[in-house]
Amino acid sequence: MNDRRTFLKSLAGLTAGLSLAPSTALAKDYSSDRLGEVLPKRKLGRTDEFVTMLGTGGYHIGWTTERDAQEVIEAALEGGVRFFDTAESYSAGRSEERYGKYLTPKYRDLIFLMTKSTGRDAKTVREHLEGSLRRLKVDQLDLFQVHAISTPQDVDDRISNGVLEVLLKAKQEGKVKYLGFTGHQNPFAHKHMLERTAENNMFDTVLMPVNVLDQTYFSFTQNVLPEAMERNMGVLAIKSLADGRFFANKKEAGWTTEDPLIPNYLSIKEAMHFVWSLPVSVLISGNENATYMREKIALARSFSQLHEDERLALIEKVKEIALSGKIEYFKQKDL
Repeated sequence: MNDRRTFLKSLAGLTAGLSLAPSTALAKDYSSDRLGEVLPKRKLGRTDEFVTMLGTGGYHIGWTTERDAQEVIEAALEGGVRFFDTAESYSAGRSEERYGKYLTPKYRDLIFLMTKSTGRDAKTVREHLEGSLRRLKVDQLDLFQVHAISTPQDVDDRISNGVLEVLLKAKQEGKVKYLGFTGHQNPFAHKHMLERTAENNMFDTVLMPVNVLDQTYFSFTQNVLPEAMERNMGVLAIKSLADGRFFANKKEAGWTTEDPLIPNYLSIKEAMHFVWSLPVSVLISGNENATYMREKIALARSFSQLHEDERLALIEKVKEIALSGKIEYFKQKDL
């Protein structure tokens, strides 16, 4: 408990430094653009970019209906979200295509746009990059990422197959501004990627699960976040609601769980405010309809920093079920 308290206390000061204003005033720190009031922004690591504390998840943009996808994009923009996530693998490119249809033609100048490649060799990653640019209808990406690394061996294989060279060349060509990597299965894959790139420190961002459960089981926050902070990388938080396991039903995935966290243990507000109280640049949230998007925007607007004791209390509240590993099913210790 003492080690955890010390760890969380050390992170608290870092969180305050991410915002354009002190964390206690974060909810008041709004700016405006031609669409209206923008959500509070946080520093994206060592870059010169500030990104909205809430981002729109592209996975849901791909699988939901065309109408809902458009409405989510519009609700996000109206609510002040200016960070948009996607990947070439999301619904076989449909997510990117919908951004290219409803987002980038009118609003490219207002947004931070990122995508990812699951490619495991140089040729595939280059093809994915060109396809993404075409589908998104842009000449340059703000962020391009090595997507879904799963094991230290996977990291070694991609590096051996020239994946990193493709990213660096794309940056030199001006097709991407920043580089990052992602994954949700194994924090030690992330650690290995950081080790393998320590010399050139090429990555500006890291995308990983950050939630109240993660603190206890196979933790990205414990194993990756400190080094990311040391390198002044932007941290992109995903799985903040444990990929839907905070709910009893997840119809699109075809399953029902008997152990949802909410409302049995904590509220969605507590879960998301916990994440924003850590040194993350943006919390990326997937929403299949505009109502859900607006709910997340309201939570961002209501954010106030959780104190150390409040964060510890939430961790302890879910510790028992977190240790089972069943809730964060997307983590795979046996890889």
